[in-house]
Amino acid sequence: MFSIYKKELQSFFFTPFAYILTALFLFLYTYMFNTAIGNMNSSVFQFSFTDIFYNVIIFFIFLIPIMTMRSYADERKFGTEVLLMTSPVSVLKIVLGKYLATLTVFLFMLACSLIFPIVTAANGEVVMSQLICAYIGFFCWGAMYIAIGMLISSFTENSIIAAVLGEIVMFLFLFIDDFSQTGFISQYPKLQSVLYSFAAQPRFAYFSQGFIRISDIVFFISAVVVCLAWNYLSIEKRRWNRG
Repeated sequence: MFSIYKKELQSFFFTPFAYILTALFLFLYTYMFNTAIGNMNSSVFQFSFTDIFYNVIIFFIFLIPIMTMRSYADERKFGTEVLLMTSPVSVLKIVLGKYLATLTVFLFMLACSLIFPIVTAANGEVVMSQLICAYIGFFCWGAMYIAIGMLISSFTENSIIAAVLGEIVMFLFLFIDDFSQTGFISQYPKLQSVLYSFAAQPRFAYFSQGFIRISDIVFFISAVVVCLAWNYLSIEKRRWNRG
């Protein structure tokens, strides 16, 4: 698994890819950070990072499919999938290696954003419990979306299609709680309950308020496990079809 992880990590960091994505993420974060400061009545940096994370999530959905669209689609496009499928490495290790490499890039992006809380703490006050929980929640959300993006990439050999489908699915997950509250869905309480159970946004709300609930952690872990398991089955099927 380490060989796959190392190969994928090199494809990110030995090219401008990871740095461009990180720069875009920091640009979004900086814009939200400056907007929050501009809306303050005080000259001292005393505000919660909750709103910043909420706004960044919406734009961050555009970046995650770019991170994941190459996972398998490019392997097929450039013909390297044959080498991958015939390697002695198990499918499980392939899936985990690729996932952990992409997750490492995501962690790198989050680590770079720590400069903002540091600057804020140096000039004002930061609610540390709320900040830590918000980062944990944002990481869980990103981990789930990365797993979803990689799953979609395993279904197609066109990276653009993988990115577009990823955007659609991720936006559905983002706004599924709003959809479940519409007048039409509210007429069917059981359907409403089922749809709301898949909503990630209300779960992130608890993290951003400084609370960590076991049920929310289980939700994100379960979503990642299901997507990776489905990813495994998708790749295993292609491997068997190749004989």
